[in-house]
Amino acid sequence: MIEAGKKAAITRKTANYTLEEHLEVLNEDLKTLFNEVRTFVNKVTFQMLPEKYINPFTDFGFKKLFGEEPNKDLLMNFLNTLLPHPYQISDLSYTKTEHLGSTPTDRKAIFDLYCVSPSGERFIVEVQKAKQNFFKDRSVYYSTFPIQEQAQQGDWDYKLAPVFTVGILDFVFAEDKDDHTVLHLVQLKDQYCKVFYEKLTFIYLAMPNFEKTEEELETLQDKWLYVFKHLPKLQQRPQRLQEKVFDKLFQVAEIAKFDKEEREAYQESMKYYRDLKNVTDTAFDEGIQKNQVEIVLNMIQEGVPIDLIAKYMKIPMEKVKEIIQQNSSLDV
Repeated sequence: MIEAGKKAAITRKTANYTLEEHLEVLNEDLKTLFNEVRTFVNKVTFQMLPEKYINPFTDFGFKKLFGEEPNKDLLMNFLNTLLPHPYQISDLSYTKTEHLGSTPTDRKAIFDLYCVSPSGERFIVEVQKAKQNFFKDRSVYYSTFPIQEQAQQGDWDYKLAPVFTVGILDFVFAEDKDDHTVLHLVQLKDQYCKVFYEKLTFIYLAMPNFEKTEEELETLQDKWLYVFKHLPKLQQRPQRLQEKVFDKLFQVAEIAKFDKEEREAYQESMKYYRDLKNVTDTAFDEGIQKNQVEIVLNMIQEGVPIDLIAKYMKIPMEKVKEIIQQNSSLDV
């Protein structure tokens, strides 16, 4: 404390204080208060800043980063952090994303990205922005298209190239709400959990479950997931993301470098993303509330006291009484 006072006194002579020198002469409580205020101010200031980088969960953002030929090295690098070792890729060719059924009445499938490696492996890469009923069913249905297109006329031994479906999800499956796993790798297995068919693989990334901070990033996969989760919130490239591949990513993602047409397309895509999220999140919240009411009513009919209902449901007692009043036909 004496040394800090001497240092501050010397600095006063030149009227050139640093912030750290001011803090050195404060007591611990004032230091803590100051740091809390500084953190709050920085957070508010950050929230007021315009987005610097695109949101990869928008259609435009995802395809800008990963769906253009000059940027396919970004897609390959990302996919290689997810794929089993034998299937690491060194090149990809983009192919058409719209696939028609075998007859005019069959439904079509439109993928976000569809790529083929030189050795024939097929990769469907999809971003799913909001909860969707039967998303797993849709994934299985979509995977049949790259399987069927491998059929050959004439004599054919039915040998197939591997098919991978990669889903980057901005939500968690309802059945997995208590599971905090980020990466789900799914294959067809027998009753002994032995892989029965290794050429059909589904990889799902439940992004809300990824909670690592910048300081906790270790693997390249960690860093890619961090980019997906935080890119539109960043104002500068994080120190941990020093790999060469991120040099290019942050250049491609910078909104200020877009031309007028690209900016307008991105804004339109962003508007759609926000509208979709708002609608689905509202519907999900309403579904929770409806389920909550049904449970409360069932407990009332079973004669459970309202104070216990409030306790077990973790809702205010006034809320329980409100539900009872809205369903006054019940004999409670």
